[in-house]
Formats: sequence, structure tokens, C-alpha cells
Amino acid sequence: MSSQPEVWLRGPVSGVSPRLQPAAHALLQTVEDVEQAVDGLNADQLWTAPGGAASVGFHLLHLAGATDRLLTYARGETLNDAQRARLQAERNPPRTDVQSLLADLRRAVEGALEQLRATPDQTLEEARAIGRAALPTTVLGLLFHTAEHAQRHAGQVVTTSKILRALGSIQATASANAPR
Repeated sequence: MSSQPEVWLRGPVSGVSPRLQPAAHALLQTVEDVEQAVDGLNADQLWTAPGGAASVGFHLLHLAGATDRLLTYARGETLNDAQRARLQAERNPPRTDVQSLLADLRRAVEGALEQLRATPDQTLEEARAIGRAALPTTVLGLLFHTAEHAQRHAGQVVTTSKILRALGSIQATASANAPR
């Protein structure tokens, strides 16, 4: 457990508009929550899908990729070939190690913070379109969704990590108590 208060209670994020502070806080909290949750997980635990739920590894991979894709739409751009390939790879994720996944997440959040700092308030209500279906939203809608989407997946990482640790403890106890 962290000895400091949650990110939103530590004051404003430098250079970010007051209107976008909640998004910046949520993105930074995501990184802290995820880093703490995955600490000590082994490679098997990282890619285990307990009860058919998505693995922690998938959530980490998706967090970085989705953050990048949503921010692309917020800039009014379309996905490039590399982003589409990454999205496809999320459907059958490679067994990447936790440190690489965390580094990708940190880079995605740093990019998000840079974009938040560079987004003028007067552009927040501008229309944006998402995906091939060109679903309508706004810059603010995309920036907010980027942050809440990250928090949603961070929560799944925290919960799944706890389940995996509990399963490991149960298995270890059962193995220790097994007749020899």
C-alpha cells in the first residue's frame, strides 16, 4: 500500500488545464495501481486467465494500445498500420514480460500527459469520430474516456492479480498438506 495519498489528492499535474486535471490524475493513478498490483507476479501468473477472465498481461497490453488509439482519435487522426497491427495482436497476445508491458504503459501515459498539456481548452468541444463507423464524440469525450478506460482496466489488473495470488496460496497449501 502506498504511503502517499492518491494522485488526485496530491495537487495539480503541472501544465495540464484545470478542465483536464481529472484525466491526468486518473492516468497517473492507473500506472501506480498497476505497478503495485503486478509486483511479484511470475510469468505464468501474468498470462493466466482465471475462470476465463482476461489475463493481467492482456490488460497491460491493451491499456497501452487503447490509450494510444484513443488519443489518436482525439487529435482528429485515423489509426496507422502499426496501430491496427497492435490492435490485432491484442486478440492473441504475445507472452511479453511484465517489465516490457509496464514500460509500454508508462510511455503511453507519458504521451497522454503530453497530449493533455498540449490540448487547448477551446478545442475540447470539437467533434471527433471513432473508428471505421465514425462514431461521434468530442475531444473532451475522448480524453475523459481514455482516462476512465485506463482506470477500468487497472481495476481488473488489481482484482485478477489478487485472485492469482489467492489461487497460488491455495495451491501451495494443498501441495504442502498433501500426503507424502
